[in-house]
Amino acid sequence: MKFFRTWLTVVVAVCVGQLQAVDEKDWYKYATFYQIYPRSFQDSDGDGIGDLKGITSRVEYLAGLGIDATWLSPPFVSPLADFGYDVADFYNIQPEYGTMADMEELIAEAHRHGIKLMLDFIPNHSSDEHDWFVKSATGDAQYRDYYVWRPAKVNGVTGAREPPNNWISVFGGPAWTFDERRGEYYLHQFTKKQPDLNYRHPALLAEMTRMLEFWLEKGVDGFRLDAINHMFEDPEFRDEPAGWGDPGTYDELDHIYTKDNPDTYTVVYDWRKLCEEYGQRVGKTVIIMTEAYASIENTMLYYEDASGTRQGAHMPFNFQLIYDFQHDQNAIGLKSSIDWWLNHMPARHTPSWVAGSHDHSRVASRVGLEHVDQVLTLLHTLPGTSITYYGEEIGMFDFKEAETYDNRDPNRTPMQWDNSVSAGFSTNRTTWLRLHPDYPTRNVAMQEAADQSTLKHFRALTAIRRRPTLMHGEFVHRTVGRDVYAFSRELHGEDTLVTVLNMADATRTVDLGDFVNLPERLTVLVAQPNSNYHAGEEVDRAQVTLLKHHSVVLRAVISGAATVRLSMVVALLAVVKYLF
Repeated sequence: MKFFRTWLTVVVAVCVGQLQAVDEKDWYKYATFYQIYPRSFQDSDGDGIGDLKGITSRVEYLAGLGIDATWLSPPFVSPLADFGYDVADFYNIQPEYGTMADMEELIAEAHRHGIKLMLDFIPNHSSDEHDWFVKSATGDAQYRDYYVWRPAKVNGVTGAREPPNNWISVFGGPAWTFDERRGEYYLHQFTKKQPDLNYRHPALLAEMTRMLEFWLEKGVDGFRLDAINHMFEDPEFRDEPAGWGDPGTYDELDHIYTKDNPDTYTVVYDWRKLCEEYGQRVGKTVIIMTEAYASIENTMLYYEDASGTRQGAHMPFNFQLIYDFQHDQNAIGLKSSIDWWLNHMPARHTPSWVAGSHDHSRVASRVGLEHVDQVLTLLHTLPGTSITYYGEEIGMFDFKEAETYDNRDPNRTPMQWDNSVSAGFSTNRTTWLRLHPDYPTRNVAMQEAADQSTLKHFRALTAIRRRPTLMHGEFVHRTVGRDVYAFSRELHGEDTLVTVLNMADATRTVDLGDFVNLPERLTVLVAQPNSNYHAGEEVDRAQVTLLKHHSVVLRAVISGAATVRLSMVVALLAVVKYLF
């Protein structure tokens, strides 16, 4: 009897363990992220510029979207040469956006609504108006080595002063500017208003690490590390070899000495450790996301080092959907693009899926309005994290005529809330960028009132992301011919979900019989607006018909396995209680 009791106890423990195992994934591994460009989200004081109080006033809307986290483009003090990506004070808020108290209020309000808040951190450079740079340029010993300085070369023929080497800026022209105050050139891999910080100087690295700690104490839940692969340069400052681009373009050179330096990863791993240690103290997971336009091999090293012993970013940004999901993309190419990331990703890590950002054309303009709902379906049902740029939930377009300061202005126009003055973004008729003229008919209020809309489709998708199958389920994908891409998410004891996308310019009917274990009849869980299907409708597995550029999420009731397993556990517990 003693042996039987011991055996039965083990069986019960195993069954209970199986029921609880799916709860072990951390929140970020299936989270829905939403990027806010503060200058364009909501103006609270009528100056035509978005601000922190404006964002706070819209937190309830964000919660209603079903997002788990938001990340803010930089709100720090800046002369705005690159609209916040040129930071003049990492410890304070740009006055146009509000005060530190406003930031603290926003963090608290987000947390009250169950939304985590992350900051866009710019580690590679500061503004040339930052106090550190001014002191470095004028010879202050404490800050002398906070930036990358080099003496001029002298042309052997003309005697003219020349930059230290041939490095060029991402935005064009030399990556070096001469500063008369110091009598040397300083490095700037972006604009001359953005001098590169010198991470080979221990005091600078320590200062930037303290800055992260400062914001963690303010309550932020993580950081996006912008342009991280530019952080270190070749210490010998060698000329870069010829690249593959046209003369005068960034790709004119092969950037083997200014990008992807191995020392960058060490700093990321150290900052991951810092975030983990802080998170353990306060009882939460603090995450790091990295942005790096790099080879797939170099990008994967942000997850972890080659040995797998040091952990880095929880999620490097994955831009494959931005680059590869085009209007004429077919199912074969789409599957290949998704495989490209998943097949390179180290085991037990989380993919991120990004369809837009402040640096890229919006989905409706880049791919076509007819693809917007389809892209949202894909983004929110693939395994891992989804990242949505503000306004994509209503299918906003770029507005070329809004270009005023930067060629990226067209995709940074103010959020379109309603059809009132300035689209409800501001009470001021003059906004920092012009509004897209379609705002009277493309806005949140109209899509809220409509029977079907992109906004309601977005909410339906974020709602089903809470299902265990999408949080934890196995991912199997395949093409059904050239035009239809489909994938299943399957979790033992739960309904299987199948996402189907028609990439063709015409209606397609497909047989999903190659997905094993699917029943003959499937139920529509989510259908995009104007679909030939509606939620709750039954569909024949062998006759799934999709209109052009449409998508659908189907539910397959596989079995009552979860109920059966729970009943077995209850019965076994009753037996144990009787015997003991």
